Amino acid sequence: MALDLFSPVKLGSIALKNRMVMAPLTRNRAAEGGVPQAMNVTYYEQRATAGLIISEATPISAMAHGYPALPGIYTEAQVAGWKKVTDAVHAKGGKMVIQLWHVGRISHPSLLPNGALPVAPSAIKPNGKAFTYQGLVDYVQPRALELIELPGIVADYEHATKLALAAGFDGVEIHAANGYLLDQFLRDGSNQRTDNYGGSIENRLRLLLEVTSAVVTAAGSDKVGLRISPVNPFNDMKDSQPQALFNAVVDALNPFKLAYLHVVEGGIHGGGIADPFDFSALRQHCLSPYIANLAYDKARGNAAIASGHADAIAYGVPFIANPDLVERFSTDAPLNAADSSSFYGGSEHGYTDYPFLKA
Repeated sequence: MALDLFSPVKLGSIALKNRMVMAPLTRNRAAEGGVPQAMNVTYYEQRATAGLIISEATPISAMAHGYPALPGIYTEAQVAGWKKVTDAVHAKGGKMVIQLWHVGRISHPSLLPNGALPVAPSAIKPNGKAFTYQGLVDYVQPRALELIELPGIVADYEHATKLALAAGFDGVEIHAANGYLLDQFLRDGSNQRTDNYGGSIENRLRLLLEVTSAVVTAAGSDKVGLRISPVNPFNDMKDSQPQALFNAVVDALNPFKLAYLHVVEGGIHGGGIADPFDFSALRQHCLSPYIANLAYDKARGNAAIASGHADAIAYGVPFIANPDLVERFSTDAPLNAADSSSFYGGSEHGYTDYPFLKA
């Protein structure tokens, strides 16, 4: 029988009823203290027919924040808030993992404890503007992390993983994509260190592998996924040898036997033109289940699964506007259009009020 979007699949120990994954989508609607609130419960519960929900990117510490109104996963109050979300998703038969996030240099002192400078592998100011409570402001030059601080970052990932499991998540996804801290260490456009965490590809991989090891130790490899974006230029990112770098990333991750690898196959968020890249070649390196992500529709998703290129497909904006996207795809029903003006921040409008087919 030919496999398609509606076939079940196992990603590590996480059994999915279909291969349609809700991509991590920042929505900036957490309550004070980074605590998920009632409308967050409703939003995720509405989308529980997805084979897997990947939560919005979730900061692992107070220093990991880079945007307003983000939910966190480092306090007991946040755990309690997320537990209501996972309970609701599980009650509807869904599966959900949390995406663990440190933004690194993509932040601003106004978003950080005591007005601290954002941290990064190197003190390189990104082009662009930070999204703050006061509006858009220029990024500042970040502070390069000291060697002595890196074990603390790894420990924050481990702590967040343990709290995620306590909050009822089926697993965690390490966010190593889209120009945030782990991606900043990987790519030589943002990492110009001269110690053991910079220079060679092997050195630039080091922090990612230390974080992955700690998270796998805390959760078990069968509950850990990881996201990369080899050529996404978003957040002022670039690398001189992306194919060599990310083939090496995948080779180095294979021994962990992760539940899945989640790959952004190009550029997203209007960050510029992505460099050429052979994602089929990257796929050949990957021994874990592979989630493909980038402007897939139903036909392309089915084709990618049938050909063996992907084991599951992540959909972003279609899930924002269509909580019942799985049913709409399965019946070839028309899709709701997404209102981009309500993507980031605000109320239930544009969040929990998109119509279902069976309204």
